[in-house]
Amino acid sequence: MTKNILVVIFENDDFIALNKPAGLLTIPDRTQSERSLKDILIERYGTIFTVHRLDKDTSGLVLFAKNEAAHKYFSNLFEERKIEKYYLGIIHGLPANLSGTIDAPIAEHAIHKGLMTVHRNGKSSSTGYEVIDANRHYSLVSFQLHTGRTHQIRVHAKNIGHPLACDELYGDGKPVLLSSIKKKFKLSRHDEEERPMIARLALHSYKLIFTDIAGNKMELIAEMPKEFRALMTQLKKNG
Repeated sequence: MTKNILVVIFENDDFIALNKPAGLLTIPDRTQSERSLKDILIERYGTIFTVHRLDKDTSGLVLFAKNEAAHKYFSNLFEERKIEKYYLGIIHGLPANLSGTIDAPIAEHAIHKGLMTVHRNGKSSSTGYEVIDANRHYSLVSFQLHTGRTHQIRVHAKNIGHPLACDELYGDGKPVLLSSIKKKFKLSRHDEEERPMIARLALHSYKLIFTDIAGNKMELIAEMPKEFRALMTQLKKNG
């Protein structure tokens, strides 16, 4: 088990909150082809319970329960929408409205398996958003999930015409390159080709607010990924 995979944000006898890296499964997939975060936790704790999950390419806060009572409690919190879920994402371009709520029902795609789409017969889905930092190329956005549909933020971002950066399913999937922002970009002498600033889905589970099983008000934060910060710094310099 490598330390850089298991970044603990908070832990007590009932649950553990971790900062999941992008590219790691939250729980095992059907093929069992690669280790998941849950597999790593089982190796350490023996028994662990899934509360919710993040997409493989999404980083950030994820909770696991350590006992059946906590598992039931947290499962109900999520089901009854009594947990506040905030994400940070980098989207293409700048939305016309700097804040608002995206209410658009989401359904499974009729043809493409594993893909979701906005459809009038889908499940009601609501995402609040606020632009934190912006540039004509990219914007840093805070999203609040009011519902918990598969790929919800990704689908809603696409629906307003500003898909998440590096999203292979709902955007162009291309990495974020400094050369696309900086007018007089020059490759370093040591590099044969440009290294992307961001090469993974630009979505991060940032904050969870809830009351735990003991009645304590919790506000857990997984800090913004350094590659997000670096991009916003470059956008300010090259606006």
